[in-house]
Amino acid sequence: MREIVLDTETTGLRFREDNDRIIEIGCVELINHMPSGETFHVYIDPEREVPQEAVNIHGITTEMLRGKPKFAEIADGFSAFIAGDPLVIHNAGFDVPFLNFELEKAGKPLISFDRVVDTLLVARQKHPGAGNRLDDLCKRYGIDNSRREYHGALLDSEILAEVYLELIGGRQTMLTLSANSGGGEVKTSRARPRSEPLGSRLTGEERTRHREFVTGLGENAIWPSYD
Repeated sequence: MREIVLDTETTGLRFREDNDRIIEIGCVELINHMPSGETFHVYIDPEREVPQEAVNIHGITTEMLRGKPKFAEIADGFSAFIAGDPLVIHNAGFDVPFLNFELEKAGKPLISFDRVVDTLLVARQKHPGAGNRLDDLCKRYGIDNSRREYHGALLDSEILAEVYLELIGGRQTMLTLSANSGGGEVKTSRARPRSEPLGSRLTGEERTRHREFVTGLGENAIWPSYD
């Protein structure tokens, strides 16, 4: 099964009211819930300034985006990468409307919510009342997020892929998938018997003390019957 873990960074929170735009997309491909090594990552010219409050979050400045492609120029490549496969997104209620706004402007097919796994909703169901931001989940599951000085679409997708694995079953899922990765064949091995049995490690004194102990158990004890 192929899934795509996806994240975006933007100039702000409101694409209609404030003309905010997507400036970064990061995607990580999963095959049977495991990263395949294939990714899609692009910075995008939003055709506007990036406010300082947004820069404080993701560290992406207007100057960094000069000369980068516009969304319409990367729309085909992005659509081809995600294809029709399920999308894993943390807080999909934010990313999907932004993506659909850009896709609509570019004349491309929109993303339907019925193909999206929102890990924020999954986490809230699994850990009601607890913090379920990406950093909270990393701490809960012992996932290293020390590289996350700023938000970044590709880095956050890589981290979310690890969080997603934990949310759907954790290490046990990974072990099961690893066991079945070779066409369903699970290889086992059996210990070979020794050509000669190991000798006893008891000393003569220990044997004598044990014999005296068994003799003291009386006539009804079963141990004297064994050599």
